Amino acid sequence: MINLLELYVKLGGLVLVGFILGRKLPMTVPTRVGQFLYWVGVPISIVSFLRQSSLSGQIWIAPAIAYLAILLGGFLAWVGIQVQGYFRSTVPQAPTQASLLLASMLGNTGYLGFPITLAMVGKEYFAWALFYDLLGSFPGTYGLGVLLAARFGGGFQNHWQVVRAMLINPAMWSFGLGLLFREVKIPTLVEFWLEKFAWIIVALSLVLIGMRLAQLKSWRSLPQVGMSLGIKMLLVPLILGSILPLFGLTGSIAKAIVLQMAMPPAFATLVIAETFNLDRDLAVTALAAGVIVLLVTLPLWLWLF
Repeated sequence: MINLLELYVKLGGLVLVGFILGRKLPMTVPTRVGQFLYWVGVPISIVSFLRQSSLSGQIWIAPAIAYLAILLGGFLAWVGIQVQGYFRSTVPQAPTQASLLLASMLGNTGYLGFPITLAMVGKEYFAWALFYDLLGSFPGTYGLGVLLAARFGGGFQNHWQVVRAMLINPAMWSFGLGLLFREVKIPTLVEFWLEKFAWIIVALSLVLIGMRLAQLKSWRSLPQVGMSLGIKMLLVPLILGSILPLFGLTGSIAKAIVLQMAMPPAFATLVIAETFNLDRDLAVTALAAGVIVLLVTLPLWLWLF
């Protein structure tokens, strides 16, 4: 409980700082901060934390579970939409359906999942969260997520842009380099400052979340969002988390996986919604409400696992 309260103070404080800055600073600042994290900060922090993580033989199961979580979330959301259509004699329009599906499938396993996993599980098991995100959530988001958005939306013709974005993603390259140079000896002072920089990036990513939340102003789609959040943050972690022992995953490893599965909808859902002309208001509401719901669901997962 003490660790959880400490986590809430740190997370809430950093997000609140970002929220205040987001209201005061120009709109371009969050964009610049995001670009710095994307191209410099996150890649370097990945290399640093990989050097301190334990890589067991089963770690490749993590991305497979990520794909299961994405597919299960999409299936349950599709069922929910059909049931809703049956009782109301109408179904949401295609762009709204796509936003509901994306919010049920794609989680914020990077900017939010990483710091929470580090705080609650520790650096030793951080590699599980890293494999889950970079080899599971990321390809799922910009692969299946984009294909789904293209199917329901429009306004995007050059699919090579998606492929190129995945190929040049600096986090993926730093992940590979981090694995290659994991055992390479470097001076103690360099190792020290590398770790300090990595933790600064974790804090900055939480500040960025606050900045982004400061720009979200729409709550009109809250009733529809409830279904997606229930699927993404409750049903999927509960169903898949209960079968993790069948894969030999227990203890801190299971906790790391469940925390990643239980993250709120990813900011990528808003990016995709804007790119493909989906329901932007619904995506915005899902992001803001998901962060709030996490404050309630996080103790539940820590207690269960």
